[in-house]
Amino acid sequence: MRPRTLRTALATLTAGLAATGCLTAAAPATAGPSPATATATAGPSTATAGPSTAAVGPATVAGPAAAQGRPPANACSPAVSLTGFTDALDKTTYDGAYVGNLSALAPDRRGSLAALSDRSSLFRLDARTLKPRGVVTLADESGAALDSEALVTDRDGTYLVSSETEPSVRSYSRTGELLGRLPVPDDLRTAPEGRGRANGSFEGLTLLPGGRTLLASMEYPLDGDPADLVRIQSWQRTRHGDFRLGAQYTYRTDPGLGVSEVTAAPDGRLLVLERGFTAGVGNTVRLQLADRPGRGTVLHKRLLADLADCPALGATAKQPQPNPLLDNFEGMAVTGRSGGRLEVLVVSDDNQNAVQTTRFLRFRVRA
Repeated sequence: MRPRTLRTALATLTAGLAATGCLTAAAPATAGPSPATATATAGPSTATAGPSTAAVGPATVAGPAAAQGRPPANACSPAVSLTGFTDALDKTTYDGAYVGNLSALAPDRRGSLAALSDRSSLFRLDARTLKPRGVVTLADESGAALDSEALVTDRDGTYLVSSETEPSVRSYSRTGELLGRLPVPDDLRTAPEGRGRANGSFEGLTLLPGGRTLLASMEYPLDGDPADLVRIQSWQRTRHGDFRLGAQYTYRTDPGLGVSEVTAAPDGRLLVLERGFTAGVGNTVRLQLADRPGRGTVLHKRLLADLADCPALGATAKQPQPNPLLDNFEGMAVTGRSGGRLEVLVVSDDNQNAVQTTRFLRFRVRA
């Protein structure tokens, strides 16, 4: 979403990637503290793609210790371990497009990953190196840019993209042509048309296993709802391949947090990223596991990890943070399995801001 968090970490850049596709953990940085900045210009960076990279050590991953009940290496919690991070795309450009403002990730075709900017750029990244391979620009029916926040690669290779302006979910071809738009309940529309909060509606989007149920999560409560209650809208695919409105679910966030992303695990349960920001303190980011939708309208959850408890691995921050690894994390994708755990990739939205960073984290998650 737009600048809600002012945060960066001009951290050590990651060049080596493990053969399994996990990022290599960076060595500790020695940079001194930088002063906190309350405001920053959001003008585009003049950096070009392909910044210099720092030497890094081998990744440490969950091994036999985890199977014996001991915390895995680089543990954030008993269920989650951090296998590495990289800032290599921070303040870079590709084919004239700023590689930042990243709000969503989705596995794409074999060997690639789709990354969505909330400024209407859709990047195709190499799934292993995360280097950009292509970019297309998205627009609404009038040709205007989107406030695009969430992304799904559909089973036919097209993209489903949410915008929190109306809110909306639109379908696009792989080359960026607008193909259609899904219906949205009136209540979820941004005020005054509905009860949705401006800049706080469709922030997460995911397709359940089997490809028949699509879910979009609101970021914040509707006007009149409890302060911790977030709506999650579903659509069901018809036999003709289009989507019709389905059930609506409720999800309770931790106090003061909103939902920045929701991603289906292979068994249909939901990985939910909750995120908040407090000036002078920094970000709060928690990874939750919620019920599979369909067994009642209330989705219960349990905490997998508070990312403030993860090892910093040498990350640095230029504004106060509970952990210098933290940033404005908004995008998340399940990219595979390893040793019985899910491989999960998370990315931050730098808001094109000098005191925030475009940072990717890789986790192994026992859900």
